[in-house]
Amino acid sequence: MIRIWPLLFLLFLSLPGRAQDVNGYWYGTGNVENGGSSNNYMFEVLLEQNGSSLKAIVNYYFKNSFRSFRINGSFNRQSRQVELFNIPITYFNSPVHLEVDCPMDFVGQLRVSQVSSNIRGSFQGRKGYQNTCPPIVFDLKQNKDAGNRDSVIAAIAQYREQHQFWTPTAYDTLVAATVIQRPVVNYVVANEFLKRQTEVAGQADVQRDTVSVDFYDNGEVDGDSISVFFNGQLLTFNRLLGTKAIHFDLVLDPNREVNEISMFANNLGRYPPNTALMVVWDGKKQHEIRLASSLDRNATVRIKKKRKPDTAPK
Repeated sequence: MIRIWPLLFLLFLSLPGRAQDVNGYWYGTGNVENGGSSNNYMFEVLLEQNGSSLKAIVNYYFKNSFRSFRINGSFNRQSRQVELFNIPITYFNSPVHLEVDCPMDFVGQLRVSQVSSNIRGSFQGRKGYQNTCPPIVFDLKQNKDAGNRDSVIAAIAQYREQHQFWTPTAYDTLVAATVIQRPVVNYVVANEFLKRQTEVAGQADVQRDTVSVDFYDNGEVDGDSISVFFNGQLLTFNRLLGTKAIHFDLVLDPNREVNEISMFANNLGRYPPNTALMVVWDGKKQHEIRLASSLDRNATVRIKKKRKPDTAPK
């Protein structure tokens, strides 16, 4: 029994060291403090630890751009604080085609549990930039397959596909295709559309008889292809989703209480399901609705024109 104690003591000493190892691949989202849900970043951080020193590769996606940097930093074993210095982060209010950099430091704390390991903290503006560059709060999770770089990239893509990441701004006006409102013929797509279940994803209450509708890929641009139906009529098929819009100018049917736009998945892309962001604009208000469809389910958005209040004397 006396011989067992030294082994247990050595095992006890080895546990903190393992818990404080930050080597590996970390990924997750970042959000600007008080910046709104449309200002989301997706981060991938590759850390190589040597004592208290860190070498890192910081990759991030913002709007429709990808950037990558090699960074040096430090790790404090006592406080479990991770710091990476002087990282150029795109200012969240930058126009798409005119990126403005914020010099920022990565400051996070390692948290280890039996379930997962996380680094939580924020990117903080460096001296002279604190007032113009608000903090970007992040929560990074360690990838379990740390030895496989491709698995990390796939995990990031899968996460972006299933969660909100990018929302077009007023500057994102590029259109990949404009579809004229007239029925087209594709018997295969039309028949398959009727076989699938239809799920209502949301409703847009509008004030006018005409609306503009734009479809974007939601999250990862991964080869999602869709067909679009308006009140059961096929308007276009096999359209590839991306960061440039598939654009429609639609005249609502005044004889219908509710008009319906439906998204039919022609495929699932590389990362299921087939997801899209649909933006409806009636000239006064913009509605953003996120859709997900599969090979057995269509996604439908209802558009209802608001009725004017009855002001006639009784």
